[in-house]
Amino acid sequence: NNTFATCSTDKMIFVCKLGEDQPLKRFIGHSDEVNAIKWDPSGSLLASCSDDKTAKIWSLKQETRLHDFVGHSREIYTIKWSPTGSLTNNPNTPLILASASFDATIKLWDPEPGKCVHTLTAHNDPVYSVAFSPNGEYLASGSFDKCLHIWSVKDGKLVQTYEGGGGIFEVCWNKDGDKVAACFSNNTVCVIDFVSGKPI
Repeated sequence: NNTFATCSTDKMIFVCKLGEDQPLKRFIGHSDEVNAIKWDPSGSLLASCSDDKTAKIWSLKQETRLHDFVGHSREIYTIKWSPTGSLTNNPNTPLILASASFDATIKLWDPEPGKCVHTLTAHNDPVYSVAFSPNGEYLASGSFDKCLHIWSVKDGKLVQTYEGGGGIFEVCWNKDGDKVAACFSNNTVCVIDFVSGKPI
């Protein structure tokens, strides 16, 4: 694949091709800087999030957005697609988009109808990172409240919590889905065993 997408403080999203001087697509719709963009597993949908408190889904097949996700009360810092749906190892599980916001919540969106299916509300400070487990059944989230939370994607319930010694900037699952790593603002990295909920 020789195409890639970029986002910027100029509120624009460009889809570009290596070797070409001009973008293949220009997506215009956000009213403030765009913080993150992510392709879905099939590479056909591009999600974006912004300081304008919205997340949007775009398609290369059209100029305007497919969906406009509104519901957060503050900036959306990052987004992640679930490793589910067509062309994944979990084809029978619906595709989900997670959005993490400075309003201390995470929202799970179903991109098919364009609806919010769950709002996850256990954090007390901005959420900087979210990560789906390899099977798409769980979502890990990290916040500046020092907490790593793990949620059930199916029902939106909190299933596990680990509190560290600083704000969390990134969370990540291992390939087997039985361990979660988090990096903290106190210069530490911690790996949590998903079964026991304790550091390794």
